[in-house]
Amino acid sequence: MIKRESYVEDILKEIREIINQMVPREARITDVEFEGPELVIYVKNPEAIMQDGDLIKNLAKVLKKRISVRPDPTVLLKPEEAEKKIREIVPSEAEITNISFDPSVGEVIIEAKKPGLVIGKNGETLRLITQKVHWAPKVVRTPPLQSQTIYSIRQILQTESRDRRSFLRQVGRNIYRKPELKSEWIRITGLGGFREVGRSAILLQTNESYVLVDFGIDVGALNDPKKAFPHFDAPEFQYVLKEGILDAVIVTHAHLDHSGLLPYLFRYKLFDGPIYVTPPTRDLMVLLQKDFMEIQQSNGVEPLYRAKDIKEVVKHSITLEYGEVRDISPDIRLTLHNAGHILGSSIAHIHVGNGLHNIAVTGDFKFIPTRLFEPATARFPRLETLIMESTYGGSNDHQMPRDEAEKRLIEVIHQTIRRKGKVLIPAMAVGRSQEIMMVLEEYARVGGFEIPIYLDGMIWEATAIHTAYPEYLSRSLRDQIFHEGYNPFLNEIFKPVANASERRDIIDSEEPAIIIASSGMLVGGPSVEYFRELAEDPRNAIIFVSYQSEGTLGRQVQRGVKEIPLIGEGGKTEVIRVNMEVYTIDGFSGHADRRELMNYVAKIKPRPERVITIHGEAQKCLDLASSIHKRFGLSTRAPNNLDAIRLK
Repeated sequence: MIKRESYVEDILKEIREIINQMVPREARITDVEFEGPELVIYVKNPEAIMQDGDLIKNLAKVLKKRISVRPDPTVLLKPEEAEKKIREIVPSEAEITNISFDPSVGEVIIEAKKPGLVIGKNGETLRLITQKVHWAPKVVRTPPLQSQTIYSIRQILQTESRDRRSFLRQVGRNIYRKPELKSEWIRITGLGGFREVGRSAILLQTNESYVLVDFGIDVGALNDPKKAFPHFDAPEFQYVLKEGILDAVIVTHAHLDHSGLLPYLFRYKLFDGPIYVTPPTRDLMVLLQKDFMEIQQSNGVEPLYRAKDIKEVVKHSITLEYGEVRDISPDIRLTLHNAGHILGSSIAHIHVGNGLHNIAVTGDFKFIPTRLFEPATARFPRLETLIMESTYGGSNDHQMPRDEAEKRLIEVIHQTIRRKGKVLIPAMAVGRSQEIMMVLEEYARVGGFEIPIYLDGMIWEATAIHTAYPEYLSRSLRDQIFHEGYNPFLNEIFKPVANASERRDIIDSEEPAIIIASSGMLVGGPSVEYFRELAEDPRNAIIFVSYQSEGTLGRQVQRGVKEIPLIGEGGKTEVIRVNMEVYTIDGFSGHADRRELMNYVAKIKPRPERVITIHGEAQKCLDLASSIHKRFGLSTRAPNNLDAIRLK
């Protein structure tokens, strides 16, 4: 450890000498330190550096590091004084709605309805803010819906700033530690999600580093932890956890089968390192983890983790935008790319060693444009191994074209309305719900129907997070919001359900309605309550628009089971008779179907040497691997959980 610290100090000493030569003396540098994957220069006079627009770019080129310039904490105006000063500087027409501070990075976040007026002509107002308060201003457009999750995350980052800065410095020193060995080999082990859907987790090892890609839970298998949890019993994983040498966790997206067990690692002190995510993924996974914990509590089950463990996830998250390249260990460099699956979902491109090997892990992805997102990225600088999902990898897994799916959805809704029934659409709060909302909103806007659309569960809060990140949405949706001045998420046809009393009123009403409720697989959440109350009335309909995992209530209903036992009030089991109409419309899935999967391999650049198929039922993984090999002549594998594969 002392050797490693000494090595890092020697590197920093050399870096400081170069910086002192290149940065003007009037900047008054006070410190240079690694913080997470960045090199941070603290100065008392940031304006001296800002005057030269190319200085940071030139420094980064010379030092081969990502560089941030931050004001020295001693020159920062107190937050209350800084806020007062900012409001004096910025014209009232900008309509500032919130000002918050992140001391861990010396940043002030200014939310305004007209952000251009906060920035000013050629950035003049921003420079004046920096000059007067010394905090680094970050300007964001005021989200049209306020998110309690985003607010809570900002509060955590503000109150835990001292601990977070200490954490980031530890991470930085670990990343830039002296490599013990030259990178010569790479190995991956399937801890979960290999030849199955759920509990996704991949352990990537080099002879220098250990990194996890995803760490999820199979919510549909919670009665059997051996099937619900990733394989803690894998010998290499046991060793990594026991020795405390896990360098990082990369999370491809927020769904619980990819992120749901992260707080568990912190609860039992199995990990204390960085989690790399996009900003929307951080916010959405915190929302989903909190909801999962609360559902367990409400069901009288001891939660797998507590609120303070989710708080640790926030403190340990390091956010990356699409396309940003970051070192995450001495021999691993990470870039996240759009996956087109849900808000902030990413394909993780992992560069190992100095050109030794390049891996792309798709996570869940979509390779056609949708109402919400652009298709997944298929171009990378270099690529030798592709690890891809196979959820719909079977030879017959062809989803209905999107336009046909939308027509079918509207058709079923009209049939149900005509018989005075209610339509229940169980949907994941993140992704499918917003996609369905956009379809129904457009149809309602042109006069298709006027019945209310109720949003229950986390859907409204998840939608609020979507409105906070318009830059992650499709071009057409961004144009509609920014250039046409119309935000379809805000249509008055959408009615958030605030509590159980409102839910009961909707169920008891004789009026037709559309209900979009989480969870999408009828595993906990209000969708189960609606199902219980609506299932026996043949006027009603349930429409499945997303994948239903084996063992879930949703899969039983989808298969046509007519009598389903459910635990009711007081713990008594009651048999629910399913008389409602049951439909599956698979064209809305956020997963690539068989055609898209094959097309992705055809179009990916550069062509990989090897494809590994995961995240699908066993036969689908095998079928897809075989088809890719036959059509493209690539080496393919469909490994089992606990299989270890050497990539190099």
